[in-house]
Amino acid sequence: MNLRSLALIVPVLAAVSFQAQAQDVAAGKVAFNKCRPCHQIGENARNLVGPELNGVIGRKAGSVEGFNYSDANKHSGITWDEPTFKEYIANPRAKVPGTKMAFAGIKSETEINNLLAYLKTFGPDGKTK
Repeated sequence: MNLRSLALIVPVLAAVSFQAQAQDVAAGKVAFNKCRPCHQIGENARNLVGPELNGVIGRKAGSVEGFNYSDANKHSGITWDEPTFKEYIANPRAKVPGTKMAFAGIKSETEINNLLAYLKTFGPDGKTK
């Protein structure tokens, strides 16, 4: 492949990648509807049955002020990163035995990835990045 061909292909691949990412976030917003009965996200998010989820990736488990976590969650030692979140959301009670989170989990890897893409669009202040 010559440089000219490569120069033509790279912008197309970038556009396709951007479209896929945008679709993932949109699908993740739909997936968040499963979380919405207990959690909020965004600038005016507040704690409900579960804590608000602004800036969840990178946050220590059990650290949202004003939320009454289970001892299991508070003492889990977890800092939410992508692999940990994926394992937790697939089966919360298996990842953190004793958690108060009464959710069966999301089994679809695609849906989990989409949800994660959506959650990552919100910073700790609830503003979109």
